[in-house]
This record gives sequence, structure tokens and C-alpha cells, in this order.
Amino acid sequence: MASGMTNGAELLAVIDTIHREREIDKEILFESLESAILTAARRKYGQSETLMVAIDRETGEMQAWDGDEYIPAEDLGRIAAQTAKQVFIQKMREAESDIVYREYENERGKMVLGTVKRFEGGTMIVDLGRAEAFIPRSEQVRSEHYHPGDRIRAYIVDVEQVGPKVRILLSRTHPYLVLCLFDLEVPEVAEGVIEVVRIVREAGYRTKMLVRSLDSKVDCIGACLGVRGSRINSIRDELGGEKIDIIPYIESLEDLIVQSLKPAEVRRVDLEQQEDESIKAKVFVEEEFLSLAIGRKGLNVRLAARLCQVSIEIVTASAEQPEERLEYEVARELDPHEDAEEILAAEAAEAAEYLGNDAGLPPEGEEMPEEMGTEAAETIEAAEALEAAPESAPESADETEAPAPDGGELVEGPADPNENSVDEAPTALDDTAPDERREVP
Repeated sequence: MASGMTNGAELLAVIDTIHREREIDKEILFESLESAILTAARRKYGQSETLMVAIDRETGEMQAWDGDEYIPAEDLGRIAAQTAKQVFIQKMREAESDIVYREYENERGKMVLGTVKRFEGGTMIVDLGRAEAFIPRSEQVRSEHYHPGDRIRAYIVDVEQVGPKVRILLSRTHPYLVLCLFDLEVPEVAEGVIEVVRIVREAGYRTKMLVRSLDSKVDCIGACLGVRGSRINSIRDELGGEKIDIIPYIESLEDLIVQSLKPAEVRRVDLEQQEDESIKAKVFVEEEFLSLAIGRKGLNVRLAARLCQVSIEIVTASAEQPEERLEYEVARELDPHEDAEEILAAEAAEAAEYLGNDAGLPPEGEEMPEEMGTEAAETIEAAEALEAAPESAPESADETEAPAPDGGELVEGPADPNENSVDEAPTALDDTAPDERREVP
């Protein structure tokens, strides 16, 4: 009896140790041990349905029956004891696997901290303490390099139980990894004061986040950045320097597209409803901002399209309609029978229509600037001179004389066809009277 009590006490001590170290419920351990001893007894006594095994939860004593016959533990033999040990270890592992599965099943969609243990064909094995997880090559960031023993944060993508093992899939490329980091660094995000509406990411390059504040007193952008960018810098350091764009939520889709394409400056956004009810946005930018709007290998516009959930086409403003630069010049040739002031006024109105306020014309009712007045005076003077021109003009082109070069005498000859005639409305009159001209004999 004393020996039985001693063995019972030792059994209770072992059960208690396993319970504390592996956090397996004691009842599960007792049931696993009873099942293991029963399996060993059946191997010795046959597949009898009357075999029963029980362990006292208080004393730790084991009892076995085959119907009404009591079977001492010593009668099971050494082989049965080894079998019971193996079965117990297997049952214990299954119980531990169930506990790990239930634990990490509830952690799905969260971030965990682990240690890089080893690499198997490009797959990173991470030790989480109670379980091992893996990060396949497709979920690793190319620009990141880890070594065994390095600490790593990762996002739990999936948890599944395969036989006695639990497969935990981690990711370093998932967009929600950035969200989990903001939960860790920004209390307003963790408390729900700032809501992350949408987040898109190209791992290792850039992330765009659409956020809004549920409290009018809290600035969502300032809270995410932190004092002198302390919060956002901590997150960027964890992501290996990845750029993060924080965009305030706007109801207007056009304004949201403009904000999402920053730092490029957008000139105009045209929205078009497609047949499949999707929306296509045509964005017009200046030539100098085209490369910024598109981004390296289309990264910026691709993330903006995913963030706004529209199809975006970037078009330069010159491709849509080249800017018409209209230049206006005051006419110098006037009809002598028309009023010069009326002509200038009509031309000034036409110039104002094309050039608008940039024409430099005075508003209606104000005096004309001095330089404009000078031009008008010159034009009026030319028009008055034209009225007197027909009376003193030569009768024929043959009588027209041209001054000889170097101050020589005048020579008769036909008029230069390129010179102004009376019909061509010259802009100035010859002051020399016909009767004062000298002729060469």
C-alpha cells in the first residue's frame, strides 16, 4: 500500500509538472494516461470490452478491472508499460496541439513577435515559443534580410491543424501588418478614435493609408505622424524604410483621387461610369508632374487606384487641348474714311475679349493709359494726313521720284512697287510739295 501511495504521489507530481509547463489541463492528462494504460492492457489481455482503467484524482493510484476481476498494475509487465508511455506521450502532444490551435486561432489577423530559428529551402521558420510558424518566400520582403536568432514581427495569415501539428502561416508583406504597427505605436488608432478606412501596400516600397478621425478634436494626420514624426519613423524603421502616405478621408471621389496622387499636382479629374458599373477616372496633370503622378514603374498611380477603388488614367494637359496663346497687335493701316477712335475702341474691345484682365486695358469709364493714348494720337494724325494726300499726289507713277543715294540728285523713274501708294494708305505723308521738287534736265 505504501508503495502504491508512493507511486501515486509520484504520478500526481508528474501530472502537476506537465500541467504547469505545457498548460495542459490536468483532467486531460489523467484521461490520456487512462487511455494509454487501457491500450496496453488490451494488448496483453485481448480486445475485451470489459477492461476498465481508472486513476484516483486524489491519491494518484491506478486500478484496472476485467469485468469483476481486479488486475494489479504490476501484472501488465514491462512491454505494456512502454506501450502506455508511448501512447501517453502521443495523447499529450495531441492535447497540446489542440491547445495551441485554439490559442492561435483566436490570434488570427494579429501581429506576433518571434525569433528566426532556421531556413528550409527559402522558407523561414519562426519560433513563437509554444509553436513554430513559417514564412514562405512569397510572404517575405525582398529588401529584408534576416538571420537565425533575429527577432521578427509578422502578421498571422492562417492557422490550420494538420494531424498532431499546427501550421501557422505568417507574412511580412500583408497590408494589415502596417495597421498592426499603427495599433502598437498610435494609441488613437488602438482605441478607435482614428479609423483606418482602407490600406494598400507594395511591400518594401510604399504604403497608402486612408484615415479619418471620429473625434473632431483629434487631428488624424498629426496623431499618426507623432511629434516630429516620431511615431511614423518607428513604423518605417520596422518596415525597413518603406514609405507611408497618410491620406485624410474625403467624401468627394474627385478630391480623394487628387489627394491620393500626391505629391503630384492634379489639374482636373473626369469621372466616367463604365458598363460594368465600375468607375474610370481620367486625371489631367501638367507635363512636369507626369512622372510623379505615375511613380516608379507605375507604383504611385497603381496604389492610388486601389485605394480609391477606381481605374485611373493619367493624361497630360497638353494632350487634351494645347493651350492657345493668342497674341494681339494694334493695326497700323487705317481706312481714311473711318473714325480712328472708333476703330481703336473696337480693337481694344476685341483684345479684351481674347486676353481678359491680362490685356492691361482700363475698365469702362476710366482714362486710357498714356502709352495707349499716344498710339491713338499717332493713328489719328495718320488718318488726317491721308485725307489731304489725294490732292497733292502725282498723277501717274512715272512722275514719282526717289532720292539718289548718298544725298545725290533726284532721278526720274518708275515708282518702286513695294513703296506705299495713295491707294495703299501710307502711314506718313511726304512733306515736300510737288512744286518744290527739282527735276534733272
